[in-house]
Amino acid sequence: MSRLRYNRKQAIDTLKSSCPQMAALIREKGRFSLQVRKEMDLFTSLARSIAYQQLSGKAAGTIYGRFEALFENNKPVAAEVVNMSVQTLRSVGLSNNKALAIIDLAEHTCSGSLPDARKMAGLDNDAIISNLCRVRGIGPWTVQMHLIFSLGRPDVMPATDLGIQKGVQLTYKLPTLPKPDQVFSITQHLAPYRSVASWYFWRVVDD
Repeated sequence: MSRLRYNRKQAIDTLKSSCPQMAALIREKGRFSLQVRKEMDLFTSLARSIAYQQLSGKAAGTIYGRFEALFENNKPVAAEVVNMSVQTLRSVGLSNNKALAIIDLAEHTCSGSLPDARKMAGLDNDAIISNLCRVRGIGPWTVQMHLIFSLGRPDVMPATDLGIQKGVQLTYKLPTLPKPDQVFSITQHLAPYRSVASWYFWRVVDD
């Protein structure tokens, strides 16, 4: 794990000063310990996110660990996935749709149709989402996880994420679960560090 590219202290200080509810949440949950998974290449990062879709962290971690075990040194390789069958991927616990999505991701990776790291660095969040959502089974949420946990982008708000919605509801004491557009509206003032705020919203639910 490597350090974030943005300044951790500056992000926390900005959130505290911009929102009393967030300041209270930060005091309650303590140190911001998110680290960027920079050791992962684009294929590995997105394959991991696909495996984690709509599953609890523990269940998804077990399945993804079995997927990693298919490869030498537990390091997934796109060129090997291209030649794997759906049945092989399903044998580790992936659903049919997730298996097809990971194979399609591998094919896009091997064909060179996805932006490389240098090009990605020059794209804004929306452009990255647009580029990567061409892959089967990859929607905005999956790319947002890549933006937060692999690229270390500071200002991402995955408003469709149920954990984020629950975290926002509890933090702001809302009577009902907010819809994605409400989450965007309620958290707008937390820019430009909504990735950090998201991490704290997840902590509310995890705890």
